[in-house]
Amino acid sequence: MQTPDGKDIIPGCEPWSAPGGPHGVLVLHGFTGNPQSMRGLAAACASAGFAVDLPLLPGHGTSVADLATTSWADWSDAAADAYRSLAARVDTVVVAGLSMGGSLTAWLASRHPEIAGIVCINPVVSVPDETVAALRDLVAGGVDQVPSIGGDVADPAGQEKAYDATPLAPLLSLAAGADDLRADLAKIECPVLIMTSPEDHVVEPVNSDLMADAVSGPVERVTLERSYHVATLDYDKDLINERAVEFARRVTAA
Repeated sequence: MQTPDGKDIIPGCEPWSAPGGPHGVLVLHGFTGNPQSMRGLAAACASAGFAVDLPLLPGHGTSVADLATTSWADWSDAAADAYRSLAARVDTVVVAGLSMGGSLTAWLASRHPEIAGIVCINPVVSVPDETVAALRDLVAGGVDQVPSIGGDVADPAGQEKAYDATPLAPLLSLAAGADDLRADLAKIECPVLIMTSPEDHVVEPVNSDLMADAVSGPVERVTLERSYHVATLDYDKDLINERAVEFARRVTAA
C-alpha cells in the first residue's frame, strides 16, 4: 500500500477505517508512530457500532526521511481533513489520540466546538524549555536525528512499529505546536477523558495535569498504573478500550 503521494507504507502501518453510525470516532496516532499503535482502540470503537477513521499522518509509517520533511502544520492539516471527512458521514464525532495524537485531538476540539468529546492518552501540551534549547543546540551542531523515542511499552508482548530514529526538525515543530495549543486549551468546552501513565519515559505525566487544569469542559481522569507511554499497546490496553468506548457512548448519547 502507498500514501497518496506514492510513498510505500510499512506493512502493518496502514490507515484503517470501519463503517458504522450514526456516530463516529476519529483516532489519531503519535509522533514517529503509526495506526498500528491505535488499531486496538479503533477496532473496539468499531465493534461498539461507531464509524471509525484511523488515518496515517504525513511522514509516518514510511521512512524517517519522509518524517524529516514534515511539521505540525502537515499533521494538523491532515487531522482536520480527516475530521471533516468523518463528520460529513455521521451525526456526531468523538476524537481520540495518543501522545502527539492527543495534542491534535485537543487542537481539533479547540477549533470545533461541535465535537462531542475527546479522549487524550498521554498527550503532549508542553515541552520543557531546556529540552527545546538542547534540541536546538544539537541541530545547530549539525545533528539532524537522535535515537528513537518509540517503543516505550512495559509489556514485552506489546511491540510498537515505530521508527528507529527521531528527526529533530519535526520534533521541534511538535514542541512549538504544543506551545501554541496550550494557549487554546481553555476553548475546549466538550467533555474530556484524559488517561495517563505515571511511568512515562517519553512525555512527562504533568502534561495531563496541565491539560486537565486548562480546559473548560468537564474532565474525567484514568490512571494507567501498569503501562508506559504507548499505553494502547501495553498492559492497560483493555482498560483504555473499555473506558474510551463507554465515554464515547455517553457523550454521543447526550
